[in-house]
Amino acid sequence: MRFLLFPMSILSLVLTGAIFGFFFAWVCSTMWGLDQIDPNVAIEAMQAMNASVRNATFAPAFFGTPVALLLTTIIAWKSGATQSAIWFAIAGVVYFAGGLILTMQINVPMNEALGALTTPLEAAEAKRVWTDYSSVWQFWNQARTVASGVALTCVGLGLAALSHRRR
Repeated sequence: MRFLLFPMSILSLVLTGAIFGFFFAWVCSTMWGLDQIDPNVAIEAMQAMNASVRNATFAPAFFGTPVALLLTTIIAWKSGATQSAIWFAIAGVVYFAGGLILTMQINVPMNEALGALTTPLEAAEAKRVWTDYSSVWQFWNQARTVASGVALTCVGLGLAALSHRRR
């Protein structure tokens, strides 16, 4: 089982990095861009993005990250790499709670409510809907970005502990 530790550690790093990058992109460009355009267009664009994100490219990073981290934790633990196992476990818990669960409990229901709207809305109503949605959605997206960044850091620390252990 020890031979799986390094490849699983790398898989955990890649998946955690991918989901952190996904959430980060929304923070630093996508939502800011949508906030600059006509609210009806922003609503329609967000509806389209939310409908398209459920795909085979996104799923491994979103759903596979906690699975990979759990398996990496178990393999590290059984291989005697206790320090690494602890870091991978922390990464898994942080991402699971602050990334996956937060998304499913807050962002997804918000996305579904937005998706149920029929556009175009009257201009003032569209502005109110978009402003209310965007500000709350961005707050929670920033929270899951931070959680994913912390998880990524923990994976890096787990890998560093593996490297230190080999010396």
